[in-house]
Amino acid sequence: MKLKLIIWLIGFSCVFATGLHAQGLMDLLDETEEPVTEYTYATFKTTRIVSGQSIENPHSGVLLFVISHRFGRLNTGAYELWGLDQSTIRLGFEYGVNDRLALGLGRSSFEKTYDGSVKYKILRQSSGARVMPVTLSVFTGIYVNSLHWREPDRENYFSSRLSYAGQLLIARKFSNTLSLQLSPTMIHKNLVETERDPNDIYALGIGGRFRLSNRITFNAEYFHLFTRETARNFDSPILLGFDIETGGHVFQLHITNTQPFFERGFITETKSNLFEGDIYFGFNISRAFTIRKPKL
Repeated sequence: MKLKLIIWLIGFSCVFATGLHAQGLMDLLDETEEPVTEYTYATFKTTRIVSGQSIENPHSGVLLFVISHRFGRLNTGAYELWGLDQSTIRLGFEYGVNDRLALGLGRSSFEKTYDGSVKYKILRQSSGARVMPVTLSVFTGIYVNSLHWREPDRENYFSSRLSYAGQLLIARKFSNTLSLQLSPTMIHKNLVETERDPNDIYALGIGGRFRLSNRITFNAEYFHLFTRETARNFDSPILLGFDIETGGHVFQLHITNTQPFFERGFITETKSNLFEGDIYFGFNISRAFTIRKPKL
């Protein structure tokens, strides 16, 4: 009986000592483990805040198909069925080449415009080993107006159809509820209305999102024009909307004072005043398709 008790005590002591030794090694490893960089994600629900670019890109290997539709002005009255008889539409594709680079291609009914774009994420908001307070992306776009020439009998140049956009997108996710973004912008037009009109137009975009629930956010955008064309009286665009996430879709409902969906159009060629009842209702639908699975 004493022999059994001695053997039991020895075995229990060995197990207890082994546990203490293992715990001591784990504590040592925890103390020597280097801090990890934690990157911020889902600053916005999709690649656009409303119509303006957000710092978000499609995931690597993902093709995003975006349908954008905007009706006519609500104050056109019953004859136009409060804008339902008129519409502007854009069909676009955006592809995530990798975690930082995205390419875009689209076509709008507004001025029959084709557009191509490149967006690259330079910095990512992070904490931990590397602290970065904001996410910084650069966006460039090219736009081709394919309307028939106003004066086809004179010599016209293809370069006159071209315009360009360049933007810095600076965003910070302050919490799971609030994200804000600044978008310094320059638009260049090869052809302008008169000699007095500037070819380069500068603007500053301010946008943000406020989360109402896990699947719904309220979004807003405003672009202030520092440079204005003299020949035509354009207003600054104001865009308000809701993002509704439904599985593989993000459904965006919005009201605004601008018709176009592409940067050169809605930033520099907004013809309506929101506070005078010139309100356009529209929506965006985004659908993601996985073209190439990421490597494990």
